Amino acid sequence: MHRSYGLVLLSLAGLALLVYLYRDQVAAFDWARFAATFQGIHWGWFLASVGVVMLTYGGRAIRWRVMIRPIKAAPNLWNIFHATVVGFTAVVLFGRAGELVRPYLIARREKVPLSSQLATWLLERIYDLLSVLLLFGFALSRVDTSGSSRIGPNLQWVLQTGGHVAGALATLCLLLLITFGLFPGYVERQLTGALQILPEPYKGKIVHMVQAFLSGTSSTRRGSFVAQLVAYTFGEWLLIVACFLCVFRSFAVTSSLGFIDSLVVVGFVAFGSAVQIPGIGGGMQVATVLVLTELYGFPLETASGVAILLWVVAFTLVVPFGLALAFHDGLKLRKLLQSDELTTSL
Repeated sequence: MHRSYGLVLLSLAGLALLVYLYRDQVAAFDWARFAATFQGIHWGWFLASVGVVMLTYGGRAIRWRVMIRPIKAAPNLWNIFHATVVGFTAVVLFGRAGELVRPYLIARREKVPLSSQLATWLLERIYDLLSVLLLFGFALSRVDTSGSSRIGPNLQWVLQTGGHVAGALATLCLLLLITFGLFPGYVERQLTGALQILPEPYKGKIVHMVQAFLSGTSSTRRGSFVAQLVAYTFGEWLLIVACFLCVFRSFAVTSSLGFIDSLVVVGFVAFGSAVQIPGIGGGMQVATVLVLTELYGFPLETASGVAILLWVVAFTLVVPFGLALAFHDGLKLRKLLQSDELTTSL
């Protein structure tokens, strides 16, 4: 819970930074230009973006199914997809605290240990983080050479430190994958030994969780599973880039942005998406506005309009579907997050 508060404060700090950087433009914000951004939207491209973003949830469900096959031979894809849609709805409504909903629902529907599904969630995060780092590195390498981009002073800090941060995080993720996948026994012994300092009532339960956690990462021990995960992860992020491209093509003012430009924007925006104010967002919109104004020279009003539509399509579009599925099953997301069943399972 404290971590969620920290992310909210970080999101608010980002929004405050955006207001400070553009304080002169905010005071003279042209609402007519902002409204004009939405005029003449190409509905064919917009509907294409909606279709593509819905495919991303199916892609995530398929990838999750691959990751839990070592635990359950024939997981039900619909159960996983159902939990994925409801889980992402919880994230939109309640922030990062909602991340627990998806592994919890999958564990309950597929009758597997929750700790194993938390391990699967962590493994998914690692693969996604590696993809984000690769995209971010690509974005850093393209900002100097892309003909349609320009470097502004407000992004100098990104260019100076981004490469080092991305490289360090990518290395850490690779080490985690290699260690969990190739040396599960060593990891279990080290963690179990470190946990000996805990009081006896808690030690047994946590050791059991560690063992289930490592069993949940067992899909990394076979090359075929790794190849499938890499392929599905690549396809997932390709769909995300395609969604951004479709949204850009929906607006007349950003229709000139191509696939490479969409890759650059996704690389930067993916970092901003790590923080989010429940029900509002925050990080994604800040990053989108910064990239479109500083790299591509779009007016603040235009960048704000595009950022809002991207956020609606990429994040909030799932909410009505998730609420409908939750209502059909009699689920109340807020009570689920506060339930003793979820807390004691952890």
